[in-house]
This record gives sequence, C-alpha cells and structure tokens, in this order.
Amino acid sequence: MGRVICNVTSVNPLPSRWGFFFETKIRSFSGDTLNKILMDVSTVKRSLERIAHEIIEGNRDMGFILVGIHTRGVYLAQRISTNIAKYEGYRIPVGKLDPVLYRDDKKTQLLSSLKSSQLDFDINEKTIILVDDVLYTGRTIRASMEALLSYGRAKVVQVAVLIDRGHRELPVRADYVGKNIPTTKDEKVKVKVMEVDGVDLVELLPEAGSIKGQK
Repeated sequence: MGRVICNVTSVNPLPSRWGFFFETKIRSFSGDTLNKILMDVSTVKRSLERIAHEIIEGNRDMGFILVGIHTRGVYLAQRISTNIAKYEGYRIPVGKLDPVLYRDDKKTQLLSSLKSSQLDFDINEKTIILVDDVLYTGRTIRASMEALLSYGRAKVVQVAVLIDRGHRELPVRADYVGKNIPTTKDEKVKVKVMEVDGVDLVELLPEAGSIKGQK
C-alpha cells in the first residue's frame, strides 16, 4: 500500500456555530496544487452526532427511516442510526438506495444500481430521511425521491447531508447539514469515510473541470 506524503503549509483556526475547527492546507506530493482539509475525523464525528440530535428533535415520535444514498451516504446513515441508538436506546432502520437509473444525466450502471438498493421495509406513510455525503446540484436527491416512489408513498421526505457546497440547479434543500462550504464550480469536494477509504476526511480540491461526478 502506497504512502501519501504532503507538506503542511498552514493550520488556521476558523470559528463556527459549534466552536472552532481547523482548516489545514496541504501540498500533495504528486503536484503543486494546494488542497484544503475542511473536516477531519473529529469534526466529521461531531457533525454526525449533531445531525443525529437534530433529527431526534425534529422527529420526536421516532417514526422515521434512514435511507443512505449509495455509496458513502449508506455508511453515514448507519453512523447516524448508531448515534440515535446511543442517545435514545432505539435503533432506527437503515436502507440503501442507488438512484442512478433515475438521474437525468446518467443512464448507465443498471446492474450496479439493482444490486446497490435495498429497502427491506414498508415506506408507505413513513418519514424517510435521505442521507448523502455531498449536496451540490440537487440532481441526486431529486433522483432519489423518484426512486423512492417505486417502493411506496412516503408521508414526508427529509434530507441530511454531511456537506452542502451550494450551486443548486434544482429547488432542493437539506433539512440537516453537517457543514456548509462555499465553493466554486471549478472546485471539487471529496468526502472520505473510514468504511470505504480507510479515513474520515473532507477535502476541497481546486481542480478545473471537476463538476463531473458531483451531486
């Protein structure tokens, strides 16, 4: 397994609603581009804990279901469910959904999508909370709402995301947000989670043409 070598150029304490987090600028070993680490393992953990508290406060009857959007949204939803169980003593069901077939800009990966969706419960007249890593154009959330219709008619659909980076192309908003990050369209927000990437990290990559693959 290869090593990632970088030089830390600055560490800046930045105020937030929940205290301070540290923005770290690094220079990657492979090039001259400066990447910003916006969230590390501790800030990701605190954000998911806060989202869990806010979900509980907004749904006191606890009659909701978490549905993670493939891929990293599934693991974030599972962590939120674990946090809620820790606070309330009740584990919220977690489903997973791959809405790629319902996107208006992606019509491939049929087999992958069929294998990646799993909702083993009745969603009719239930509150569904869609969980994803990054909210960008809003097209993934729109597609996810359409995909849910194939499983039933939810009473309410809410949205929880770790990162909201702005630049919406559709009238979609998140009900629960870990962090709002101002970006340009030429930048890319990269969320890494331990279950997939071996680390919890949010980076801002100033890569031209990075709109592809964002949500």
